Amino acid sequence: MSPSNSFNHLTAKERDSISFPARHVLNKGLLRGEVLDFGCGFGKDVEVLKGKGIDIVGYDRHYFPSYPQKQFDTILCFYVLNVLMQEEQTRVLMEISQLLKPTGKAYFAVRRDVTYEGFRTHKIHQKPTYQCNVILPFVSIFKNESCEIYEYGPFNQKNKDQLEDSCLFCIPSSESILIAESATAFSIYDKFPVSKGHSLIIPKRHVDNYFDLSFREQSACVFMLNYVKEVVQKKYEPDGFNVGINIGKSAGQTVNHVHIHLIPRYVGDVDNPEGGVRGVIPEKKKYL
Repeated sequence: MSPSNSFNHLTAKERDSISFPARHVLNKGLLRGEVLDFGCGFGKDVEVLKGKGIDIVGYDRHYFPSYPQKQFDTILCFYVLNVLMQEEQTRVLMEISQLLKPTGKAYFAVRRDVTYEGFRTHKIHQKPTYQCNVILPFVSIFKNESCEIYEYGPFNQKNKDQLEDSCLFCIPSSESILIAESATAFSIYDKFPVSKGHSLIIPKRHVDNYFDLSFREQSACVFMLNYVKEVVQKKYEPDGFNVGINIGKSAGQTVNHVHIHLIPRYVGDVDNPEGGVRGVIPEKKKYL
């Protein structure tokens, strides 16, 4: 978090009983398999649900900071997004998408009673804390004046038959390995990689030309590009990267849906890497 947004963990409440969203998903039978409470605060929901036989663990960067090292069948994220700025919200969505099993479900609860957006002085702690309204592009399974609960499933698990017209990237194959997903974009490993860890960053909206994306969509793709670079760096330890976008047939674009290539590079993978992306026109690669 940025220094100006560093006190939002103080909004975590010490409760004597299970939270409303946790009780709702429990009663609906939605807590399946291994469960993670992401942003669990002081961990009361984890304590109560574990006592009811749910296989659950909690993570909170301030109170339970041991970051999960595996994927889960069900992930809970209750009242976390309302106290985060937009970039932080996006980071949480991407992290949860990476921690979720391919066939898993995540449940996001957001407040619907936020009347003032922005920083305020916390009544108890007297520190500046942030709050905002949040609307997610996922299925809403519950809503009242105080709370809304969304259900999220990985983008590449959607049924193509539900769409009138879908291209290769509008809904990728369920066999594609999803790296991360946000509200606006997603990333998968390239089906025909030119190197280990070759990844694609793709906006969800069907657009042919990168320059026809809105600034918000371009920003979402670049934000995800930076995140996926972290994932690939940790997993494959490349020595460098090429980043590229093919725009138009003459530039080599073969799928008419914007996608950014993140191509890891390794020492010795070509005889002479000098010139890098200039190699798209081979005779112009060397300029000295």
